[in-house]
Amino acid sequence: MEIRMAWGKLNPVYQDALQIRKDVFIAEQGIDPELELDGTDEDKMHYVGYVDDQPATTARIDMLAGNRVKIQRVATEKDARHHGYAGELIKQIIQDAKKSDVTRVELDAQQTALDFYKELGFTVIGDVFEEAGIPHRTMRYTIA
Repeated sequence: MEIRMAWGKLNPVYQDALQIRKDVFIAEQGIDPELELDGTDEDKMHYVGYVDDQPATTARIDMLAGNRVKIQRVATEKDARHHGYAGELIKQIIQDAKKSDVTRVELDAQQTALDFYKELGFTVIGDVFEEAGIPHRTMRYTIA
């Protein structure tokens, strides 16, 4: 898998990320487009994993205060699931964070994805909350 990243919305990586998010969150999970397309994409870093030059998995990164980043909008196209692509993408994001002053990587995981993130080294740090009608938990990865 080839991983590409780009800042903001004016690039082909973002367009590929957006298509994956529309396919997964809006079409498949039924999330309201106004919630998914929250108007903050221009201020985020977008990662896309490509398999045979086709967009397969994505995540966006929000830079937070206090040497933290937040991984958001992790999604994988249906036919690309269960191949390890999202895990590879998350590992790349963590590696990139290690190269900077980032000390913590955070995310809000859907309940159904908790084990996936635990296998990558994330720990649950918050109670269950609902986002877009889906139960989530906040998780953290601490960079040593």
